[in-house]
Amino acid sequence: MSAPNPAPEAPETASKRTFPPLYVSKGDASVDRLAFFHVLERLKTQKRTGWVDHKVPGPESISDHMYRMAILAMCTSDVRLDISKCVMMALVHDLAEAQVGDIAPREGIPKTEKRRLEAEAMHNFVHEMLHNGPAAQRIYTLWKEYEDGETEEARFVKDLDRFEMASQALEYERNHGMKTLQPFFDSSLPLVRHPEVQEWGKDLLAERERMRSDGSSSTNAATE
Repeated sequence: MSAPNPAPEAPETASKRTFPPLYVSKGDASVDRLAFFHVLERLKTQKRTGWVDHKVPGPESISDHMYRMAILAMCTSDVRLDISKCVMMALVHDLAEAQVGDIAPREGIPKTEKRRLEAEAMHNFVHEMLHNGPAAQRIYTLWKEYEDGETEEARFVKDLDRFEMASQALEYERNHGMKTLQPFFDSSLPLVRHPEVQEWGKDLLAERERMRSDGSSSTNAATE
């Protein structure tokens, strides 16, 4: 998650950042494959850093974010896109975070180091856990295509990543009466380039404006 400027007193700093040790193959494909299946649980339990930093109650997990992106990909009417590829790409684009977590800019880790850590994690998944089999190659190819951002599908999924974050921000505003989430809109929707996702973004902002004007956000929720 490319978290915007954090809320004051962020709970973690770069000096405190630690990463789980990389998995070492046991030499048994079945054992190593199960280890990969189990490491995926981290995506279900790790909360997205930007929301944690802004003290969102019960913030979404990494896999929550990827799941909705996959459904959004299925909702496009753009016949030029390989929809199946987009769905799979959405489901693997943050896969490296199962190893390195959701690294936020406020942690002070340079982008080049973040990319290196994520590439190292993917290499570990592909070679140590999945033994570079067909499934491993498929997962890695999709992840790399997203990272490179050179295909129509990769750019579309990146726009879904941005739109999904803005959608979640609106829901936290509505459900919790939060007042500090504007940076999540500023860092996402203006960067969307796919025409259909741009329209979704306009609809989202219109909904947000209506919500603000009629006071339909939760009046009983604690404000931040």
